[in-house]
Amino acid sequence: MPSISPNKPYRVGRSRTGLGLFATKPIKKGSRIIRYFGPLLDSKKKEEDEIENKYLFELTNRWTIDGSIRENVARYINHSCKPNSESDVKPRKRKIYIRAVKNIEPGEEINYDYGTDYFKAYLKPIGCKCDSCEKKRKKKRAEARAERLRLKEKAERKAKRKAEKVAKEKAKAQDKAKEKAKKKNGKANGKYLNGSGRPKPAGKKVVAGKRKSSATSLHA
Repeated sequence: MPSISPNKPYRVGRSRTGLGLFATKPIKKGSRIIRYFGPLLDSKKKEEDEIENKYLFELTNRWTIDGSIRENVARYINHSCKPNSESDVKPRKRKIYIRAVKNIEPGEEINYDYGTDYFKAYLKPIGCKCDSCEKKRKKKRAEARAERLRLKEKAERKAKRKAEKVAKEKAKAQDKAKEKAKKKNGKANGKYLNGSGRPKPAGKKVVAGKRKSSATSLHA
């Protein structure tokens, strides 16, 4: 890790993506933080045009800065989709500075947007790990968990209602069966136990006060 003057408002430290550049002093909006530098590559020279690494910074269609050298501390600045800095490119001077676009407090990580081409080539395949994207992922995960919980509770309520309905129908069927059995038992008791409903024996109908004895008939 390169040595940095204590007068500089930044330091190299551990970041979510590995190493990053962090503010050690308040950095005001609009101020230049650090210069991005390295050998100039000429795209018209085949051997230079074929150089490939993650630290190439294009100045113009012809000139590119190879920032992979150890002395280029700016190469530790990570990408962010919502950065606190930006690249200030000076094509004629063939220089690039990183400039703050908002006030940066001590301890904050310095970052800037690497651009669409770099994002598609290096970050999109593995997923951007900047704070902004990480917050979006956390929000989506929280929303997904809430949706799963909502669906689970909905399913539980539905299952509960179904169970209550089945229990109610079962209880109703049991009550109906009990009532049917009770009526059946009552009918049986009326015919064969207490005499009610039992058929009377066949014979002459006897009317009180109307029947005459055989003796009376003879005297008449």
